[in-house]
Amino acid sequence: MVHLAPVPEKVTGKHAAWLFVDDVFHHRGFPETFVSDRDPRFTAAFWQTLFQLLGTRLHMSTADHPQTDGQTERVNRVLEDTLRSVCAAAPHTWSERLPVVEFALNNAVHASTGFTPFYLNGMRHPQVPLTLRGGTESSILSGGEDWKALSSQVSDLRPVSLRKKVKSFIDTRLNVINRVRDAMAITQDRQKEYSGRHGRGNVNVFKVGDLVLLDTRNLPLDTVISVGSNKLKHRFIGSFAVLARHGDSYTIDMPKSMKTHPTFMWVV
Repeated sequence: MVHLAPVPEKVTGKHAAWLFVDDVFHHRGFPETFVSDRDPRFTAAFWQTLFQLLGTRLHMSTADHPQTDGQTERVNRVLEDTLRSVCAAAPHTWSERLPVVEFALNNAVHASTGFTPFYLNGMRHPQVPLTLRGGTESSILSGGEDWKALSSQVSDLRPVSLRKKVKSFIDTRLNVINRVRDAMAITQDRQKEYSGRHGRGNVNVFKVGDLVLLDTRNLPLDTVISVGSNKLKHRFIGSFAVLARHGDSYTIDMPKSMKTHPTFMWVV
């Protein structure tokens, strides 16, 4: 499941703790493990002590190696792309769109599992306005079962029948869990194979004089704004001419207004 919350540009450790409690803990409880990108807010002594007291482990990812924390990186990319598409005309409204975007992400089938997060979390699909309209049975359970199937289970409270239905629900739940585990194992193997084959470097090769686009994900916001863009506009800016190549990195001809070092790895 995805939980989203708007935050200011700078977040203190105390604020991060409250965000975690308000937006994660009260929904899910404390997890067994955390994955961090070495952010000082999560590696401070307070967090280390808290994790130790709760029996929670902190897993550190490797800098510039998003494969370590692939799930979070993937969610961030999808979130940015979604907000970019719905907020392009009015970027400052992004925080108002978060609840609907969160619902959409949790109601979308994930390629790695074959299910929506909503279904995996509660074994049912959420009602949406379309399913509430008359003339259409709302399919909220798996396997094409409709609302009538659920109503009949609720109305039939005979002990034997109820036990059978509970057992059937548990069996279905366990079957889904096993299917998801197998699907995720296959996906992880594919990701490892891809990571090992392509490595951490830039797989694109350019020569001096080529025009390239610069990925804005790792640029400071003021640098992006200086060329008339923002984080919710175009993901890539440019084009810029390649001035020199240094292994997997490139020095590009950038406007002086951007006020940043002109050598980057992530160009396309």
